Amino acid sequence: MKLASFSREGRSSYGIIDGANVRDIGAVLGAHAPTLKDLLAGEGLDAANSAAASATPIPLSDIAFEPVIPTPDKILCVGINYATHIAEAGLPRPEKPMMFVRYPDSQVGHKQPMIRPRESEQFDYEGELAVIIGKRGRRIPTSEAFDYVAGYSCYNDGSIRDWQFHTTQFTPGKTFPSTGGFGPWLVTTDEIPDPATLSIETRLNGAVMQKASISDLVFDVPQLIAYCSTFTILNPGDVIITGTTGGVGAFRNPQVWLRAGDTIEVDISGVGVLSNPIAAEPSD
Repeated sequence: MKLASFSREGRSSYGIIDGANVRDIGAVLGAHAPTLKDLLAGEGLDAANSAAASATPIPLSDIAFEPVIPTPDKILCVGINYATHIAEAGLPRPEKPMMFVRYPDSQVGHKQPMIRPRESEQFDYEGELAVIIGKRGRRIPTSEAFDYVAGYSCYNDGSIRDWQFHTTQFTPGKTFPSTGGFGPWLVTTDEIPDPATLSIETRLNGAVMQKASISDLVFDVPQLIAYCSTFTILNPGDVIITGTTGGVGAFRNPQVWLRAGDTIEVDISGVGVLSNPIAAEPSD
């Protein structure tokens, strides 16, 4: 099952992708679960399936995609988590996951513009697998980690590189408004029992910039869930972004930065393609 958050005619909702349509589950369940995050925290995915038959189908061409989870309580990001990215950055293999955070207003949905802020010319792409939590948990063992996953999506952890490297703390370069892409939808775990079997590719204007198997993660999905749930409580709708592979613009020679008019795509097998145009923030 594929679930997307979207807006149409000024109203936000969510639904099940059904071919070229989305079935508006939010219109059926909105009194109890107005958002996809509320659905995960309450009635759960079974309720979405039950509501599908009576939900109105809307053409995908008539909606604006929102981030899969527009307002997650937490967006937990992992840095330096593929061997190829470790090598290109010239860094030692980490002993523990390198963590930082994003804020909800730093992300946009599928087909929505990612914005290069006027404070920087160093806007970089990072194609990543996103894990969406479906059940509250703390100190989750790796052997049970997949039980806490609602599904998976694509993420572009857009990075403002000079601000990222002002200090050793990455957060300033990761939280400028509308710099990250999240979508197009959540694919439930019944369709993806093991994300390690997937592959990821990032394309800039059609040219392949990054390509890897998800199995190349240094810390895999169960390890990340176990680690994150130790220092914080994971709640339904929380997002863990698992890291990017080699090929980012900052470590190319010459360097490659995102410019207005570009199109960046993150393609994960079994999930879908997240596509975002790039726009420049107005100067005033």
